[in-house]
Amino acid sequence: MIREALAMILDLEIDLEVVKQVGRGDEVLPAVRETRPDVALLDIEMPGATGIEAAAELARSGLRSQTGAPVRSLILTTFRRPGYLRRALEAGASGFVVKDGTASQLAQAVRRTAAGLRVVDSVLAEEAKWQGSSPLTGRETEVLRTAETAGSVKEIAGMLGLSSGTVRNHLSAAMAKIDAINRHEAVRIARDNGWL
Repeated sequence: MIREALAMILDLEIDLEVVKQVGRGDEVLPAVRETRPDVALLDIEMPGATGIEAAAELARSGLRSQTGAPVRSLILTTFRRPGYLRRALEAGASGFVVKDGTASQLAQAVRRTAAGLRVVDSVLAEEAKWQGSSPLTGRETEVLRTAETAGSVKEIAGMLGLSSGTVRNHLSAAMAKIDAINRHEAVRIARDNGWL
C-alpha cells in the first residue's frame, strides 16, 4: 500500500513517471533491465534482498537508463540510522532520504538523483560523520544477522556451515567489540546502529 501511494505521489509530478513497481529486493535488477529508469527508488527492508543489497547489485551491473546515464539508486526509508546511510553509500547508492519528508522533497530528491547529484538527509549525514563505521568483521556481522532469527548457537552454526565453537568465538568477539552482555543485546545494538 505504501509503495502504491508513493508511486501515485510521484506520478502527480509533471516531469516524473513511475515506470515499474516491485515488492522484493531480488526483483529490482530484472525490473531495471526491463525498464531502464533514471532512478530506482528503494526501501532498506525488502524481502528477497535489502535495498542496500539491491543498490550494490545495481551499481555493479553498470546498467544505463534510456537516456544513456547510469541508473542511479535512491534509498527511501523510515530508518534514521547512520550505519545504514554509510552502508548504502558504500554500496553505490546515489542518495539516502528518510520517509518523514514532504512529497515535494521526495520529488526533488528523485530529480537531483536523476541529475547525478548525491542526495543525503542532512541530519543523518551529520550523525554519520560523528559515528564510526561498524567495528564488526564481515563474519561477525553475518553471525549476528543469523542470530536474529536462529534460536541456538547450533542453529546458527548449521545455517552458516560453521562449527558451534566458531560461532561462539564470533559472537564473543562481536559482543566484546560493542560492549554487549549477551548475543541478543549485541544484535539489538548492531541493528540500532545500522550495522546489520
